Amino acid sequence: MKIRIGFIFLISLTSCYSIKRECKDFKTGTFEFTYTIDGIKHTSKFKRTEKYNIDYHNNKADSSSIRWINDCEFILKKLHPTSNSEKDAIHMKILTTTEDSYTFEYKLAVKRPNKPLNIEQGIAKKLD
Repeated sequence: MKIRIGFIFLISLTSCYSIKRECKDFKTGTFEFTYTIDGIKHTSKFKRTEKYNIDYHNNKADSSSIRWINDCEFILKKLHPTSNSEKDAIHMKILTTTEDSYTFEYKLAVKRPNKPLNIEQGIAKKLD
């Protein structure tokens, strides 16, 4: 009997927990993203509209088109790729949100044959 009550209590606790995802709040705006390459921390900014994403890093702008799958997922495709790897579309997914930031994961939209699919995560902070 004690096990049954404990099990019901445990189920009721886990059913009350839900991850906050207010993705609509982050569909458009100006954002900041910090990342590390070769042990060096970099910060870039990007502006997102319903149809476009404009990245600003190293005093250069880089534009991509956006195709929304749902409120929390979209596909990014570079408008002017400068290499074959930049031609690959990126699948972005918002995992969790806070008042002014969101955690996301990204990967290639199409898996390459005989290569592992790398999934990376990051946090973007909304500036406006």
